[in-house]
Amino acid sequence: MLPQSGAVVYAKDIEKISTFYSKMADLLTVHAEAAHVVLESASFQLVVVAIQAKIAIEIKVTTPPVRRENTPIKLVFSVPSISAARTMASQLGGELDPADREWKFLDCVVCDGIDPEGNVVQFRAHAV
Repeated sequence: MLPQSGAVVYAKDIEKISTFYSKMADLLTVHAEAAHVVLESASFQLVVVAIQAKIAIEIKVTTPPVRRENTPIKLVFSVPSISAARTMASQLGGELDPADREWKFLDCVVCDGIDPEGNVVQFRAHAV
């Protein structure tokens, strides 16, 4: 049975982006081939799709990646700890904003960051 909700991320390096989201959001790889990788939890599916080569060649990914904020969509994932997520993101080629840029939303601590290609993503942890 497919999860009821999901999203698609287009990536220049689908292996690196898939690894980032798999580890950061605790998603399992349920299918992988050259053109796409399907990651899932019980309630969410993320499909990472390879950007066409003729388009990908024009995209420059820097180290560290440049934040790409000019999109109306932001993925949001729950994590056990923002601090641990910050460390893991750095190890996986992404980045979470510093602790002084965290905020409270409902009963969560929230922090934005970027994946290894600069896509803005948000992580939330229940406030203690």
